[in-house]
Amino acid sequence: MATQTPKRTAGAFDIRLIIAVLFFLYGLVLTVLGATASDADVAKAAGLNINLWSGVGMLVFAVLFALWVRLRPIAVPEHVDTEN
Repeated sequence: MATQTPKRTAGAFDIRLIIAVLFFLYGLVLTVLGATASDADVAKAAGLNINLWSGVGMLVFAVLFALWVRLRPIAVPEHVDTEN
């Protein structure tokens, strides 16, 4: 019976996770700005609360990226040959 060693993953250094965190932070800021926008600010954007909708879209994108990282982790090889 062969024993399988657990695969190492990129973890916190996965670029997808860094992108997800950045989109989450920017989306959070835009959502708060959109939720507290005045009627004059919304009127400037042709009646569309663009900050709110962009923020919500960025939050959804960040969650999807985080799910991608969680469901399909990048496997790091155990050793790399340095001989050429």
